[in-house]
Amino acid sequence: MGDMTNSDFYSKNQRNESSHGGEFGCTMEELRSLMELRGTEAVVKIKETYGDTEAICRRLKTSSVEGLPGTAPDLEKRKQIFGQNFIPPKKPKTFLQLVWEALQDVTLIILEIAAIISLGLSFYHPPGESNEGCATAQAGAEDEGEAEAGWIEGAAILLSVICVVLVTAFNDWSKEKQFRGLQSRIEQEQKFTVVRASQVVQIPVAEIVVGDIAQIKYGDLLPADGLFIQGNDLKIDESSLTGESDQVRKSVDKDPMLLSGTHVMEGSGRMVVTAVGVNSQTGIIFTLLGAGGEEEEKKDKKAKQQDGAAAMEMQPLKSAEGGDADDKKKANMHKKEKSVLQGKLTKLAVQIGKAGLVMSAITVIILVLYFTVDTFVVNKKPWLPECTPVYVQYFVKFFIIGVTVLVVAVPEGLPLAVTISLAYSVKKMMKDNNLVRHLDACETMGNATAICSDKTGTLTTNRMTVVQAYVGDVHYKEIPDPSSINVKTMELLVNAIAINSAYTTKILPPEKEGALPRQVGNKTECGLLGFVLDLKQDYEPVRSQMPEEKLYKVYTFNSVRKSMSTVIKLPDESFRMYSKGASEIVLKKCCKILNGSGEPRVFRPRDRDEMVKKVIEPMACDGLRTICVAYRDFPSSPEPDWDNENDILNDLTCICVVGIEDPVRPEVPEAIRKCQRAGITVRMVTGDNINTARAIAIKCGIIHPGEDFLCLEGKEFNRRIRNEKGEIEQERIDKIWPKLRVLARSSPTDKHTLVKGIIDSTHTEQRQVVAVTGDGTNDGPALKKADVGFAMGIAGTDVAKEASDIILTDDNFSSIVKAVMWGRNVYDSISKFLQFQLTVNVVAVIVAFTGACITQDSPLKAVQMLWVNLIMDTFASLALATEPPTETLLLRKPYGRNKPLISRTMMKNILGHAVYQLTLIFTLLFVGEKMFQIDSGRNAPLHSPPSEHYTIIFNTFVMMQLFNEINARKIHGERNVFDGIFRNPIFCTIVLGTFAIQIVIVQFGGKPFSCSPLQLDQWMWCIFIGLGELVWGQVIATIPTSRLKFLKEAGRLTQKEEIPEEELNEDVEEIDHAERELRRGQILWFRGLNRIQTQIRVVKAFRSSLYEGLEKPESRTSIHNFMAHPEFRIEDSQPHIPLIDDTDLEEDAALKQNSSPPSSLNKNNSAIDSGINLTTDTSKSATSSSPGSPIHSLETSL
Repeated sequence: MGDMTNSDFYSKNQRNESSHGGEFGCTMEELRSLMELRGTEAVVKIKETYGDTEAICRRLKTSSVEGLPGTAPDLEKRKQIFGQNFIPPKKPKTFLQLVWEALQDVTLIILEIAAIISLGLSFYHPPGESNEGCATAQAGAEDEGEAEAGWIEGAAILLSVICVVLVTAFNDWSKEKQFRGLQSRIEQEQKFTVVRASQVVQIPVAEIVVGDIAQIKYGDLLPADGLFIQGNDLKIDESSLTGESDQVRKSVDKDPMLLSGTHVMEGSGRMVVTAVGVNSQTGIIFTLLGAGGEEEEKKDKKAKQQDGAAAMEMQPLKSAEGGDADDKKKANMHKKEKSVLQGKLTKLAVQIGKAGLVMSAITVIILVLYFTVDTFVVNKKPWLPECTPVYVQYFVKFFIIGVTVLVVAVPEGLPLAVTISLAYSVKKMMKDNNLVRHLDACETMGNATAICSDKTGTLTTNRMTVVQAYVGDVHYKEIPDPSSINVKTMELLVNAIAINSAYTTKILPPEKEGALPRQVGNKTECGLLGFVLDLKQDYEPVRSQMPEEKLYKVYTFNSVRKSMSTVIKLPDESFRMYSKGASEIVLKKCCKILNGSGEPRVFRPRDRDEMVKKVIEPMACDGLRTICVAYRDFPSSPEPDWDNENDILNDLTCICVVGIEDPVRPEVPEAIRKCQRAGITVRMVTGDNINTARAIAIKCGIIHPGEDFLCLEGKEFNRRIRNEKGEIEQERIDKIWPKLRVLARSSPTDKHTLVKGIIDSTHTEQRQVVAVTGDGTNDGPALKKADVGFAMGIAGTDVAKEASDIILTDDNFSSIVKAVMWGRNVYDSISKFLQFQLTVNVVAVIVAFTGACITQDSPLKAVQMLWVNLIMDTFASLALATEPPTETLLLRKPYGRNKPLISRTMMKNILGHAVYQLTLIFTLLFVGEKMFQIDSGRNAPLHSPPSEHYTIIFNTFVMMQLFNEINARKIHGERNVFDGIFRNPIFCTIVLGTFAIQIVIVQFGGKPFSCSPLQLDQWMWCIFIGLGELVWGQVIATIPTSRLKFLKEAGRLTQKEEIPEEELNEDVEEIDHAERELRRGQILWFRGLNRIQTQIRVVKAFRSSLYEGLEKPESRTSIHNFMAHPEFRIEDSQPHIPLIDDTDLEEDAALKQNSSPPSSLNKNNSAIDSGINLTTDTSKSATSSSPGSPIHSLETSL
């Protein structure tokens, strides 16, 4: 089932419908097009086509009260006709696709070309074999074996390339598999409440079928599309689909459409499911995200058939998907820029490649000159036509030597080292609760300079607990002793909390011994219920005595009321209302308060001011949320007018005020201290109020009293970063962000603005690398924009997970510190490997070069070079890349973007060791035979057996590499290179293993390896010279790097490359290969997000074009209000709507369009801007403030 592509899915369902359409009163297609309507249109359509929602239930053969019968055949049939409620995952990339992607690496391409040339030339034997009179210049002692073994070199390089590619592809593949496993685990855990055969049951979301009656309540994420049947006060946040931040009120006669993927913000109710899986609104978007070409065509046809508004909805979604042609354009447009390391490595590979080319060119030129001068000038031979082939053969041989030099110069092991290092880290990071979705995120994290973190659930435990209370005129700093509270007060308190809260909120016993009790439902209410339990009381009996059905009237909590009230009928027919809510709001409505003996006494405004000063502000300064619990009695007759809220919610009697805190996770302060020590600034971005936020920030150690820092509210932040026209200016952001530590009362848009502002800032000499944590759907844009996005594995929504790079499986901030450690470790591992590899390369190139020029034959044969280059490098990359991270990594500042890959210290080590190795090799080459009293191997005649002389040189070379591998374990000039060597068993195994293989090669390698067996004393000398490396390493460490000004660093990203590609069209070509490695998956995501953004833009375009025709924009704050008033039907204004097709609109352009509505809009803004928002009754929440105001959240969000 899972492998079915979306298109099969569609076509299957389509076929089925046509055959079964008759069994139910409506087809899937009809229901689907019905769900695409909104508001009044939908109501009209239901009336015209079906009559009412009851009629739809009858057509779907379900009962709005009893639900489906729930028999297996019936459910099966529904699944067949209307589809299942699961969205088939995008087809994972096949192994071959992954292999193809891995082949796009620049270094690999250089290697492939070199290998192919070398292979081709080894098979080229020109005619005209030795014509005696042609040339006397000795072509060097090339023996037969060597000529026949010419192809080995090319083949071996290709082999190394294949190795790298397969390892990379396999890693990607297993990572994908792991990720899918995690996804399916998460999906299986989701359950939803439906009514079947009059029983309320919880079933997995995937089991829901069309016709099910689902119960929905506050806090649910709707799993399928449906029609609202009945309920109270249901409000839905549809921002994930429409981008509209206002909550939408649902009712049977105004707007009964409930869409999958939207959140229930308040109220409860029942709905009949009308579309599931790929046919639901979220399903349609998901299908678009993963859609392939074939799907597109189908969609096109569909979109053409649909008319008016529905087509409008499909169209903009489509426009972003223009098939593959503009795929390429898109790929260049939005991609996170190359990961820092990839950029540096590509640059380094190109630099090394160039150096190698120069060296090989010089080699070829010298050999050719030497040959021509020797033949034609010194020996004065004429150039005879019949000799041409012979001369050509010489030149070809010189060319092969040149290619050998080039091949030796390019570090084959580099891509492999990177891949192994990343793959190893990713595997290990799983154990540290980091699920890495994009390999390069792991290494970018090591460069992070700033972390913008959420508060709730990341820094805090997301378990609300009451820690202070003000009851009966006493302010208790901890939970009071039950005996100290008056009995009457206690009874009122317990009833008020137990009855006036959602009955779905409960505190359950802990799952395992020693754990905390489980909190289910609304966290704040859980805190209050916990308070009741702490007072040794129980809320269950109260609830069973007054079940939910008996509640007379409920005013549910919402952002405008900021309180919740429940009315009950007392036995004597009178009414009592319990209220609870934000203390500053509820206390204003209190005119009495219970005193120590449980009697109400008068509570005047000045008493209230004193209470605010003495109780509420101190609580807020401790980072507590203050909640006031109150009640009011009404006579039985005349019955109050319950709809007149202002009169009802007044004259309350305050029972108590409690301070609730969301305690900081115990491990967070330590984790934040580590971050700050490691040079990473932690900023807190939260929706909470500024006092609480500041208090928590102090507890976490984000801010320290006495430091110079800023704590801003979202509104103030927006005021400071925008100019008069309401546009965001980078210079203004630059003034704020370096000191900003806490951003409170912030909207998701503010978060995105802040992240973008920090990333784009050129204010500091190092460009900032920003990590962001987020859990909500609304954090998607910020997670996408950040260099590394962390999503919460437990609390996070699917959208957040999809937009992120790393998923924290335990939702814990201290796991981020682990990620930093691993990231830095990857970076260091690669530097260690480079330090080792480049030493080998420098030495090998110089030896091959001088050898070829002086003796016309390299002392190190091709196969030997291969053993050193390929095998040892591969092993070395394994050994050095698997070093486990240590805490010391967190003691240094981040490297940042323009720090070179190879620092001065490393350059000093590379050149220092190269000098030592070259000195010894040349000594052995020219005077070795005298030292060991053996035959010289220098001018051995053709076809002679391998000489001991050259074997000793080869063996010494390998020994020096082995010991230098130990030196390479430290790159910052530390003295103790053996530090922690036994913590890495892989390293020890590899060094010993390589040593063993070397013995076998030398003693038994024979002709293929050009080796002859050595005696014990010769072996001892080789090992002794190798050991010299360790001593020499200490000598090098003593030379202060600061003295060596002439050393150049390599592989640094310059400022110019920092500019994102949009501005840099001229060098797009050069960057492109490496770009393509940034996996296509990311591009798909961008396209997906873009589509959703386009939808939102269309909604916005609706708004702006509608405003042009309106007199008083103040009265309408949301598109849904337009929908609800038939005179603003969308069709009327269609001519105005620009079909926003190019999804790559720059933000500024979007802003200019949106900030140009007439200035009258800002008049009713003054109250909001001046921050009186808290108290006024009409206070619109900051986000839904009038649409041209600078605070309006949509204007900036895209």
